[in-house]
Amino acid sequence: MQHNRPHPHLVASVATAADPIKRGKKRGSYNCGRCGLPKKGHSCHLGTSAAPSDSHHPPFSTPVPAAAAAASPSAGLSSSSPSFSSAARHPPPRHPVSHLRRALSFDDFDVRTGTSELDDCLEASDQDEEVDTDVGGGLTAGCLWEILRRLPPAGLSSAAQVCRGWRETSRRLWRAVEELRLRVPTTAEIGFVGSVLQKCTGLLRLSLRMERDVDATMLACIAFSCPNLESMEISTSATAINRINGDELGRFVADKRCLTSLKMEGCINLGGFVLNSPSLSTLWLSDLYSLSKTVFNCPNLKEVSLEFSHQEKDSTDLTKMVDGLVRSCPRLQKIHVASFFLSHSVVLVLTAANLRCLRMLSLVLGSEITDASVAAIASSYSNLELLDLSGSSISDSGIGMICNVFPRKLSMLLLALCPNITSSGIQFATAQLPLLELMDCGMTICDPNDLRQPDESSPCNIDRRLSKKPRHIYQKLIIKHDRLKKLSLWGCSGLDALCLNCPELCDLNLNSCKNLHPDRLLIQCPNLESVHASGCQELLLGAIESQINNEFSHIENHFPYKHSADGSKRVQVPRMLCQQLFSDDKKRSTMKRQCSVIID
Repeated sequence: MQHNRPHPHLVASVATAADPIKRGKKRGSYNCGRCGLPKKGHSCHLGTSAAPSDSHHPPFSTPVPAAAAAASPSAGLSSSSPSFSSAARHPPPRHPVSHLRRALSFDDFDVRTGTSELDDCLEASDQDEEVDTDVGGGLTAGCLWEILRRLPPAGLSSAAQVCRGWRETSRRLWRAVEELRLRVPTTAEIGFVGSVLQKCTGLLRLSLRMERDVDATMLACIAFSCPNLESMEISTSATAINRINGDELGRFVADKRCLTSLKMEGCINLGGFVLNSPSLSTLWLSDLYSLSKTVFNCPNLKEVSLEFSHQEKDSTDLTKMVDGLVRSCPRLQKIHVASFFLSHSVVLVLTAANLRCLRMLSLVLGSEITDASVAAIASSYSNLELLDLSGSSISDSGIGMICNVFPRKLSMLLLALCPNITSSGIQFATAQLPLLELMDCGMTICDPNDLRQPDESSPCNIDRRLSKKPRHIYQKLIIKHDRLKKLSLWGCSGLDALCLNCPELCDLNLNSCKNLHPDRLLIQCPNLESVHASGCQELLLGAIESQINNEFSHIENHFPYKHSADGSKRVQVPRMLCQQLFSDDKKRSTMKRQCSVIID
């Protein structure tokens, strides 16, 4: 505790008020907040002898430690015990906002892992002082910080109305926010979002879940309240409508010089856009429809995702759009385009650009993409790590070309909704691609009887085209791979036999594999963690669970046996007599992991 120097002209009762046990003025007190004497008929002389540096403080705030502690983050989180020094103590310099990164989170905050960065900030602020400043309710500043940082925005606003110490701590929390995830309900007004964003002066990353309509007013509110915004994501619910048009989006992107990532859903009303940004590197736009004009003037763009709506009449010229994209964005590394109108001409324009940095290519739902398109892709981009041609018309010959070009590069292959692919092509791909870690073959091996009756309620109701060559109704699939981690066979109703020998496989999707026979199922995957089996037969579910539970039954007794002296029976060798025990690595490999069968 610091030594206090009582004023010599004060009486003994006044000197007693400087005792550290004495708290500051309480609400509704009849005593003076400076010297502690009764207010009635009292003229405090302490105000005339105070130092000039204290003149800017309110008379009632001098002895209250919470007010001084809340003046700055470092002083409020780590400060010494309160004192009554005549000279005002200047708070230590404030730490940069980057030291408090993710100090406040409003969505799925993990208490176990979210406190380490704040603890580092507390120690870095002042390691020589203790966090024992009382901010009200018997809580220290550090304890109050830990409590308030876990509250949602509405709860934090309510907590700021408790007292002055809580209000100052709440303000410091808002100023420390760099990432904000906010859900905007249907009853919320624009003013609510604006009031929340204006409190976050250092906000860099914003994610909005809109349950009400979003328009240009919301964009203007974000642009005004977040001058240093680097990342923005707007997702919409099923009832919300995105009314932002292309001109409004283009002005927002042009004004935000620091914006590097933009993700937006429900862009059905854009109509066309012109994006000019030297800093934008990630662009995701979904539910696009009938774009009349598309200009991408983003030289540093590295990742682009353009998903078009599933409406039949779409007047977007995809060939012209992709041509302008690849010409103005030479640094593209990831391209994803989803549209029913993707064709071979789009692939030719894309391959003619010869993007040297391209590593991931996804062209989804293009029924006119054939084996010739695969040949063009293989000739121009031989360093792809991910290739997604789901919904295309490629056959086993196209898979053969993929295996010949990408044997040492490709790690993710997605060929869902490709009706011309058979089990032989899938087996050939797993045998020829040793680095494969993810493979999606959903709705490829289908029962022709099911294809004649497509599901109208499916979100991707695609025209099923059967191959002209005869194919068996039911097929078998045998996959043996050392590095495969995720395998999806959802909707493969034409599959009746399955054998998997994948030691690294951790996720298996067998949803709607209704014709898979339980007696023709063999799963040898010791690291399997989850199996999705909704829509399967009850007998198949039982077979899956029994094989998972009995995966290690063959290694329960791993000690040798010997015959007794008279040869009448075999006895197990005791552990102490075993010459060599299993190593630690082998013991860890024999430990069974918890695997769950998920039935939605």
